[in-house]
Amino acid sequence: MKERMTSRQRVQRAINHQVPDRVPIDLGGFQTGIHRRAYEALLKGLGLSEAVSILDPVQQLAMPSEAVLERFHVDTRYVCADGPEGFDGSIVQRQRDGRVWHDLTDEFGVVWSMPDDNGLYMDISCHPLADAAIEDIADYPFPDASDATRFSKVRSRAAALHQDTSYALCTGIGGVVYEYCWYLRGLQRWFMDMIENPAFCEALLDKMLAYWKAYYTGFMGAVGDLVDVVMIGDDLAGQHGPLFDPAFYARVVKPRQKVLVQHIRSLTKAKIWYHSCGGCTAFIPELIDNGVDILNPVQVSATGMHAGELKRQFGERIVFWGGGIDAQHVLPFATPAEVRDEVQRNVEIFKPGGGYVFNNVHNIQAGVPAENIVALFDAAYEFGFYNQD
Repeated sequence: MKERMTSRQRVQRAINHQVPDRVPIDLGGFQTGIHRRAYEALLKGLGLSEAVSILDPVQQLAMPSEAVLERFHVDTRYVCADGPEGFDGSIVQRQRDGRVWHDLTDEFGVVWSMPDDNGLYMDISCHPLADAAIEDIADYPFPDASDATRFSKVRSRAAALHQDTSYALCTGIGGVVYEYCWYLRGLQRWFMDMIENPAFCEALLDKMLAYWKAYYTGFMGAVGDLVDVVMIGDDLAGQHGPLFDPAFYARVVKPRQKVLVQHIRSLTKAKIWYHSCGGCTAFIPELIDNGVDILNPVQVSATGMHAGELKRQFGERIVFWGGGIDAQHVLPFATPAEVRDEVQRNVEIFKPGGGYVFNNVHNIQAGVPAENIVALFDAAYEFGFYNQD
């Protein structure tokens, strides 16, 4: 089998439900990336010596080098906006409870923290609206999404990738209309608000929607003609199904998500990619109705997320991006041969008729053996080719 398309052509065909020469491969994003510890082990396994850059400090994701991306035939590259001029997103070390903590305060005032002695991820240590009343929302200092300094450099980076390479261009993830509300409020309090104080939820959701509409007006104004995929998302589901009442989603969350999706669609011809972990089958028809084109990460080990059923029910209406292997039980613990076998099974389910981009389910976690990562992507390449007769 031989490649007959560029990466950009391959991805564009796949996300338009057309058959490419092979299944496109993704690695390196904020939601389908690789933890820095797994990446360090991978570099050692591949015999590569390079400095490791952190793409996302919260998830502790590494930024894969071109050498690694080319080794695994990765067809995507990412372009992201910047923080506004004057925003200090640096990590500060603080002493608390006899431990050293690494603290990051984001633009919204949410504080993310990671202990120095167990540095796997950052978790939220301060929800700034935890004790707020509904009237406090209007006065809270939300960041300025339309600040032009966010987008002043992104056009040149995207243009260089578009002109000088043949890769498909994806944005970093944004559009977090729902999930950022509980970052600000606290998950337990937010869940109680859904029952006891839904007006608070609606007021905060409206503020988040306004922020993201303004953000994408600026972002797509800079790169909307160059990117192939716009990545947004909120986790709506967990391991065993929806995290909250789907009726609340349909009544309160969905209308606002739909406004954002349709707003983005008015600004670009790029496909809209949506991330939700877990058993999100109940939400897929709603996402399709919103105008979402692509679902990630396709958690095939979660309740109701059987690969064959997903392809049968929704394969003609939504693209699956991910779903390459059971990332909880197989990828970390199986042999490379077992990894290869599962990748072959899933690729052969998802690839017929196009509509599939390969990756792991969400991020490759710390502790995954390097040989299993190699087996994952080598199998995706080997079994991803379509019949070329």
